[in-house]
Amino acid sequence: MNFRIALTAAATLALAACGSTEDASTEAEADTVEIAADDALADVEAEPVEDPAANDVVAETPDLSPNETAQIQEAGDNAADTAAAAMDAMAQDASN
Repeated sequence: MNFRIALTAAATLALAACGSTEDASTEAEADTVEIAADDALADVEAEPVEDPAANDVVAETPDLSPNETAQIQEAGDNAADTAAAAMDAMAQDASN
């Protein structure tokens, strides 16, 4: 439960730190990107088509060697340890 509260608080603070979106330079960047994308697609005449298999779930799982499975498990453990260390650091910063 404390993890959820800390995660929610961190997300709230991160969003609050973003500030206002009424910056003129942000709008200018978006227009520039959109115009370049529109120009790049100007000569494309293809229409989108429906893919009936787009939502199909592939049940096939790859055959992994024990070494590959161990590497994946270790990477997951390292990620969990990093997240826990970040939460601890955030808790220490909040207490200061």
